[in-house]
Formats: sequence, C-alpha cells, structure tokens
Amino acid sequence: MIRKPSLPARILYYAILVFACLVAFYPLWFAILASGRPGDRLYALDLPSMFFPTEWTWENYRYMLFDDKLVTWMWNSLKVASLTTIAALIVSTSAAFALSRFRFRGRGFFLIFLLGIQAFPGILSLVAIAQVLTAMGLYANHIGLVLAYTTGVLVFATWNLKGYFDTIPIDLEEAGMIDGASPLQSFVLIALPLAKPALAVTALLAFLVGWGDFIFASVLIPAPDDLKLAVPALYRLANELATPWGHFAAGAVIILIPTLIVFLYLQRYLQGGLTLGGVKG
Repeated sequence: MIRKPSLPARILYYAILVFACLVAFYPLWFAILASGRPGDRLYALDLPSMFFPTEWTWENYRYMLFDDKLVTWMWNSLKVASLTTIAALIVSTSAAFALSRFRFRGRGFFLIFLLGIQAFPGILSLVAIAQVLTAMGLYANHIGLVLAYTTGVLVFATWNLKGYFDTIPIDLEEAGMIDGASPLQSFVLIALPLAKPALAVTALLAFLVGWGDFIFASVLIPAPDDLKLAVPALYRLANELATPWGHFAAGAVIILIPTLIVFLYLQRYLQGGLTLGGVKG
C-alpha cells in the first residue's frame, strides 16, 4: 500500500512546482513587459517594473504590425509551416502504415536505417541540402524549404505513427473489408480516425519545425526581405547598432501566438499520441 505524503511534504512539493513554473514562465513574461515599455528599453531599473507592467504602450505592437513587414513574414512562415505539416502527414502516414501492416524483405533494416538517419545531426546536412536545392532550382524558394523541413521530420513522424498503428487491432480493418470496404477505404475510414492522437503529435511537430526554425530558414532563404520567414527576419533587428528592443520583444510575442493556438487546439491528443506511439516499435 502506497502511503500518502504528509502535509509538510505536500506543501514542499507544491512550493517547488510553483517556483519551477515561475522560473519557466518568467522569460516569456519578461518579453511581454519589454514589448509594452515606452522607447527601446529592454529592462527597468526599479524592482516593481521588473515584474509588473507599471507603464504600458501599444506603440511597439502597432509599429510591427503596420509599419514593418512582420505580417508578410508571418504569412510566409504560416505558408511554409502549413505545407510542411501537410507533406509530413501524407508521407509519414503512408510509410508508417505500410511498415506496420506489411511484412516484406528489408523491413527491419529500413527501420534501423531510419534510426541511423535520426542520429545524424541535421545541421551537418545543411550544405548538401543547399546544393541539392540549387541544382533543382529551388534555392531561395519556399518549396525548397518545405522539402528540407519535411525530410527532417519524417523519421520521428514515421516511427511514432508506426508504433501507434501497431496498437490498432488489424481485425478492425479486416472486418471493414469483409463488409465491402477496399484496403484504401479501411485505411482512410478506420485506421486514420483511430490514429488521431499520433497524427496530432506529427502535425504539431511539423508545424513547429516550419514555424520556429532559424538556421535552415536563414541559409536557404537569404533574400529578399519579402520572402523571409518571421523568426530569421525578426533577428535582423538585433544586428543594428541600436537594437529597438521594444519592437523586437513585440514581434517575438506576436510570433508566439500562432504556436500557442495550434498547441491549445491539439493538446487533447498529445499525451496519447506520444505515449502509445512509443509502446511498440
């Protein structure tokens, strides 16, 4: 029988959790405070202003949304992230279902080969990817960036979805085919709806890669400004002699909002998608 912790122990546990949450949340809160300070001040010298918005202005947000190109950059990021999500879902779902349901020569080697690719740092392939995209005429092109992101997501997505498909009884699909469904219909109408948690994890991962990446987006989309994505384009503000910290912080907060929306929408599926997808391999 498991003993319940005593009252002092529970108070200590909750105090540690609250402190950890405050430490984790404060950098975001610091950016929000900096985005509303008048002028270009990154921090305040008085103690209350370091934790509370003692003075506030929306000028930094107005400038980033209407006077700068942040909306254009965010649209580029949204387009790239959405196309990356769709491409990753289509390819990884098909590959994972085939690896889960079919037995063919070389299947085990292919799964191990995927893990070997995952162990290879993606940043080391950046030069090779840039050369391939240049040969294809897709360098400095959003489609080329989508291809680079999709290939980086596929290994984890395929393994996670394959593990989740392993947990779905094949009897359900066979019953559907007995009732007259084709193999494709049983896959689309039976297997995919049951795999929603794993699909949500894959979609979130692919979206975050396409939305928040800095290195690949900076190298593969060097110019012009109208084609840049939000994160690397916003970084250009920090390269000036006098960094406008208020504009920088406001842009960072605005860029964070779509990520929060996608995460909140998919969060009900995330726990099941991550845990059950790792049960079988």
